[in-house]
Amino acid sequence: MCPVRPITVGFVSLGCAKNLVDSEVIATDLMTAGFQMASKPERADVVIVNTCAFIRDAQEESIAEVLAACRRKQRGHCRAVLVAGCMPQRYRREIQKLFPEVDAFIGLDELSRAGALIRRVLEGERGIATISPQARAVLEPSGQRLLFTGAPYAYLKIADGCNHTCTFCAIPQIRGRYRSRPVARIVAEAESLLARGVRELNLIAQDTTSYGNDLGARANLPALLKALGRLGGRFWIRLLYGYPRHLTEATLEVMSAVAQVCHYLDLPIQYSDSQVLRAMGRPDTEQSLRRLFARIRAVLPGVSLRTTCLVGFPGETERQFQNLLAFLSEIRFDHVAVFTYSNEENTPAVELPRAVPQVEAQRRQERLMLQQRLRVAAAAKARIGRCEELLVERYDPKRRVWLARSRGQAPEVDGLVYLQAPASSLKPGAFCRGRYVGAAGYDLRAVINNSTHINFDVCSRARPPATLA
Repeated sequence: MCPVRPITVGFVSLGCAKNLVDSEVIATDLMTAGFQMASKPERADVVIVNTCAFIRDAQEESIAEVLAACRRKQRGHCRAVLVAGCMPQRYRREIQKLFPEVDAFIGLDELSRAGALIRRVLEGERGIATISPQARAVLEPSGQRLLFTGAPYAYLKIADGCNHTCTFCAIPQIRGRYRSRPVARIVAEAESLLARGVRELNLIAQDTTSYGNDLGARANLPALLKALGRLGGRFWIRLLYGYPRHLTEATLEVMSAVAQVCHYLDLPIQYSDSQVLRAMGRPDTEQSLRRLFARIRAVLPGVSLRTTCLVGFPGETERQFQNLLAFLSEIRFDHVAVFTYSNEENTPAVELPRAVPQVEAQRRQERLMLQQRLRVAAAAKARIGRCEELLVERYDPKRRVWLARSRGQAPEVDGLVYLQAPASSLKPGAFCRGRYVGAAGYDLRAVINNSTHINFDVCSRARPPATLA
């Protein structure tokens, strides 16, 4: 009698790293339930598209991926398509009519039920929609979390939801109120990740700087950072997705004191002009932002700063945009992302007058990014000859270099260091000191500084990070 082949599941995970963690948790639950992960969606019996609905471009990408998966099913290349995450949550009343070809829709609070829904679909049910009216849950992995990064870093979600009232943003409608995970659970997951060979923990939430505000006085971001630092060993902790107003003096002091914490901050300002910030529903002013970044640099010398800006907001004038250019030039951010405004349903900004034409918004985006490219090029030139600690990610056989990053570079968004070294001389997850010898766009080239020791001890007792089979 032939053994029954396990059902294989493939993921298309869209949007931010927070969505990626959700996909990893779903995959972990499915493997615990007896499913097998496919290396690619094209090789899967069941395809799960974990969608993003943050802005129009993200929605369009999600729609395209859902329709592509449905076409594969129509051609007989898979048996079922499930759509999960932010898009079903945001459009729970309309989603079934939008995608009649989809077999099941899963809201944010129901992600842990993916296995049961797959079995129902494979038994013949269709058009299932399991979506709560409002997201309230905090998703916890059922076991050792599967990682999709394929590198010695992981994203560690410390909270979900958002309490902010930015007039342009639909995230609170989608993700619900802010809710933090307990410190003990985060630390336990971090310890498990480190034991498996992960050497960089990227803390993420919709606003990491608000962590613990809902848990009581003893649970806050400084307390969490201290607890993670007490795990000991050589690894990095990186803070992503912060909020300028909620970055406290206590957090800065702990960042300075805990050796594992990278002197790196991702603080989206969105804009600099105080009038535009008020219209955006942001509590900052140009003066408060200027004071904040001066204080950050005083406490964390050599800090790397990343921010995000939104241009083309209703009513934005050329003068205000010039103010933004000047502000960014003054603060000298190391990394800048720029989005153009898009009308999002049921957000207050939709009702604002004096819309900026999309062509003009795109032109401003390009001007801002050109200024930033020039800044990055000048900064890279100044770094040539310097030495820094690097985390080795993997070997690239085509370029014949190792791919690495410094403490000032977050994964996937801030560029890489191309490290010239023989393939046999390093391992993923190793730390070494590299000397910069050149730059190419947002990336740097380096060689190993022969006067320093390469640290392999961090990898000696650990397995490589788990990935898809």
